[in-house]
Amino acid sequence: MAENTLRHLAIIMDGNGRWAKERGLRRTKGHEAGIETVRKVTEFCAEDPEIETLTLYAFSTENWKRPKMEVDYLMHLLEKYIRVEQPRYMEYDIRFETIGDMSPFSSKLLRTMEETKALTRGNSRLTQILALNYGGRDEIVRAVRHCLEAGEIPDEAGIGRHLDTPYIDVDLMIRTSGEQRLSNFLLWQLSYTELAFTDTYWPDFDVVELRSIVDDFKRRQRNYGGI
Repeated sequence: MAENTLRHLAIIMDGNGRWAKERGLRRTKGHEAGIETVRKVTEFCAEDPEIETLTLYAFSTENWKRPKMEVDYLMHLLEKYIRVEQPRYMEYDIRFETIGDMSPFSSKLLRTMEETKALTRGNSRLTQILALNYGGRDEIVRAVRHCLEAGEIPDEAGIGRHLDTPYIDVDLMIRTSGEQRLSNFLLWQLSYTELAFTDTYWPDFDVVELRSIVDDFKRRQRNYGGI
């Protein structure tokens, strides 16, 4: 049996807050530690010749319910991360993209995102997508609305064209921290995705464990509803 090809990897990065709490630290320290894992995982994917797209669930539509101080810090950390990563994106030939509803974000954050997208537009080794203010149901609703506004029938092909992610379907989705649910992440794109769950908190997740999960994925039998 031939090995599965991993072109699109998606990750729900979970457990930053619990990682910090267990160490007697503020939750913000967990988010800071999680940034380092994002860097390591992104570099790993950029160096893998098969992986074309890495989608990371960075901030959901539900995350606005968190305390304002934590949300404000997350927005600051996000803007800083994207800006600081620009040289790394260029070094590793990574294209930066986002999905989700960007309208609630500050002009500073939006400007940094647009600058980074423009800077990395020609990069082709890996596309890193950050899901920001993203919800799978919201994405599908917006896609249907776009179909109707364009005078198109909202069938499977039409909706697919208007999704935030018109790249490729997800081959493997990983969630860290022990939770085993999708949390409104890429509901359309995960239809036939292989799922992997680990108890490891995101700040402790490393490329050794990632490689082990990828190797397991490649050995799985994918039937897509067939035999």
